[in-house]
Amino acid sequence: MKTILEEAVTGQRRSVIAASLLGAAYQAGEAAVPLIIGVVVDEAVRTGAGGRLALWIGVLAAVFLVLSLSFRLCLRFSEAASHRAAHDLRTRLATRVLAADGGVGGRLSGELAAIATGDAQRVGQVNLALPTAFAAVVGLLVGAVALLRVSLVLGLLVLVAAPVLLLATHLLGKPLERRSDAEQDRAALASGVAADLVAGLRALKGIGAEATAAHRYRRTSRSSTAAAIRAARSRAWLDGSVLALTGTFLAVVALVGGRLAAAGSITVGQLVAAVGLAQFLLWPLSVFSWVTGLLAQGRASAARIGEVLAAPPAVPPGSAPPPDPVRGRVELVDVVSGTLRGVSLTAEAGELLGVVARDPADAVSLLAVLARDVDPVAGSVTLDGVPLAGLEGAARRSAVLVAAHDADLFEGTVRENVAAGGPLVAEAMAAARIDDVARALPDGLDTAVSARGRSLSGGQRQRVALARALAAAPPVLVVHDPTTAVDAVTEVSLAAGIRRVRAGSTTIVVATSPALPAAADRVVFLADGVVVASGAHADLVADEDYRLAVLS
Repeated sequence: MKTILEEAVTGQRRSVIAASLLGAAYQAGEAAVPLIIGVVVDEAVRTGAGGRLALWIGVLAAVFLVLSLSFRLCLRFSEAASHRAAHDLRTRLATRVLAADGGVGGRLSGELAAIATGDAQRVGQVNLALPTAFAAVVGLLVGAVALLRVSLVLGLLVLVAAPVLLLATHLLGKPLERRSDAEQDRAALASGVAADLVAGLRALKGIGAEATAAHRYRRTSRSSTAAAIRAARSRAWLDGSVLALTGTFLAVVALVGGRLAAAGSITVGQLVAAVGLAQFLLWPLSVFSWVTGLLAQGRASAARIGEVLAAPPAVPPGSAPPPDPVRGRVELVDVVSGTLRGVSLTAEAGELLGVVARDPADAVSLLAVLARDVDPVAGSVTLDGVPLAGLEGAARRSAVLVAAHDADLFEGTVRENVAAGGPLVAEAMAAARIDDVARALPDGLDTAVSARGRSLSGGQRQRVALARALAAAPPVLVVHDPTTAVDAVTEVSLAAGIRRVRAGSTTIVVATSPALPAAADRVVFLADGVVVASGAHADLVADEDYRLAVLS
């Protein structure tokens, strides 16, 4: 099985190969420049013939033209391969994170965002590093061969020293790889904590937990900073060490070349060529530090991406199609999951069923099994007699829509957010009283909504989210506390609107406010993880526990 790094490279192999060949042509041209200059010098000193001098100057100009074009095209192909590979990884990560089966290792949303951006970019940059490394190797070989033609001693010196330098660079890059992994891991965690704190800022202020949250982020941020400093030190150590090694090597080449010229073993032009080649070799040798750093960071990031992509699903995928047509009968039989301890209830086709849970944890556990975020430990959940666990993901979500209490809105207008739900836009807007929301906004239904709907008040956001869910018109709709941020009069109106729009379709309303259960055909009361009562709201209010749950 290919690793993430291999897939990133092989997926862009044409661009990587083209960039490598063009980079090699560029390096060969760079190596040829000092040789041609040496020839020009020898021609000028030995013959002084203007025609031959002009010929070689023309050759030099042509070489510069070729190496310039090769460099530009090499950079274009390698950058394109880098960005396309990063984009492909971001797409795969987004698909995995948004998959219906869930299961991404329990990572925070901000942490996943950091992996999909920073780590994907680092893996993509491997496609920039590989052509550069190939070009550097070609440059070293061409430089060594050129030096062999100038002097056997200088050429052998390069051929022997270059592999030693490459091995030393690889070994020196090992600490950077380890510390880059830690750096990205801490940075992603800090991003995740920050994103969660910002998303829950109102709640934190409401319970007076700002100081505790700030302390938690400060501790995480300091850990991230320390990891980044350690990685930077490793990078600095790598760069400095490689620079010292290459500088020493080039000094030796220059010293040997000078002694050979002084002894008359090489001509003045060959000395110029040797010095030029020694200077040229500085880039191929020093670039290995940069390449090693990118490869080390790429390997560490690829491992983190692989962990997310390979994370087992929270629930096994189903493959069966839904019933045709979907009547909408939902049945739970002895379901044990979370805080539920053997819940059995049925929502008949076309029924508006209210569910009141004395403990909010019971409501959350019930919604989790209906949305199939988890599968029950025991018992079964069926749709028209077909196990929910066996249905194919997209088909199941089309048949059973679970609208969460804290559903986020998208960037766009109010109208666009509702229309994103489905076909019943006008009816859904009327049911959710979006006209009231529009009157309070500067541009009405065309008012821009910020990310997650933060520019709207809590009640406005709830009504837009409710309208979006109603507009989807699924065979089975499950809504959770859709009216907690609105006044009692509006709540009664919304309950009537839900009943009107969902007439003939199965609707399960999980709520504790009295208006919604009062509008339901039947109400199921959950307490201590089991069903303790079922009947009409008007009859159940005689029970003290139920009355406290909906009227408190």
